[in-house]
Amino acid sequence: MDEFAIQGFRGRLIVPSDKDYDEARALYNGMIDKRPKVIARCTDAADVIAAVNYARDNKLLLAIRGGGHNGPGLGSCDGGLVIDLSQMRSVRVDPASRTVRVDPGCTAADLDHATYAFGLAVPLGIVGSTGVAGLTLGGGTGYLTRKHGRTVDNLLEVDVVLADGSVVTASKDKHADLFWAVRGGGGNFGVVTSFLFQAHRPKWCSPVRSSGTPRTPGKLWRRTATSSQTPPKSLASLSASKRCLQSIPSLTSTGTSAPAL
Repeated sequence: MDEFAIQGFRGRLIVPSDKDYDEARALYNGMIDKRPKVIARCTDAADVIAAVNYARDNKLLLAIRGGGHNGPGLGSCDGGLVIDLSQMRSVRVDPASRTVRVDPGCTAADLDHATYAFGLAVPLGIVGSTGVAGLTLGGGTGYLTRKHGRTVDNLLEVDVVLADGSVVTASKDKHADLFWAVRGGGGNFGVVTSFLFQAHRPKWCSPVRSSGTPRTPGKLWRRTATSSQTPPKSLASLSASKRCLQSIPSLTSTGTSAPAL
């Protein structure tokens, strides 16, 4: 373990000799098997800086894992260092400005849970286990995309740890070139440690009943369906897409089920 002591790192370093190494290195896609030299499970941006500096100084291949939902297994590497951000899962909602600051280890479920209490939402995927970081930097679509754009369209700023260990805040007004880059310019620009999103207030997303009493998320759709008999446009489109896919002969006549939407 002394071999992997990282100066200034307060999180946990997981190496092949640790009992939970196989669990820690497991990927969302079970068909991909990678064995990193060390997994740096970060607790904050300072840990990310320390890990980036260590990887650079020791010429180690570096991979970044956010929510861990990546299909191709890009959140890991063989023989290198994995910066694991899964423990950084704080969400802070500012209802006055309708903005949400999100840590890179958060999932869509984490974000939805925090924003729902304020009657707010961000266009952010359709599966709760999807990582916010990967979805955003890859574009991102969600139930609100038709009206409010893709996830990345609602990104206001990011905090990024660069390869030299420095930290910058990028937005349309500050480090605009880097802000452009992380919104579809490719990869390997740095490690995003914080996202600031613009949130919205959909009419059908409210945690409070007309009577003023709280409503649980599970009852929201049932109330909408009862009162209008038709789902919101985004949900209606999803149902229509599912019916369309199920009607395609190549997906049904061969015994292959249609994709679950």
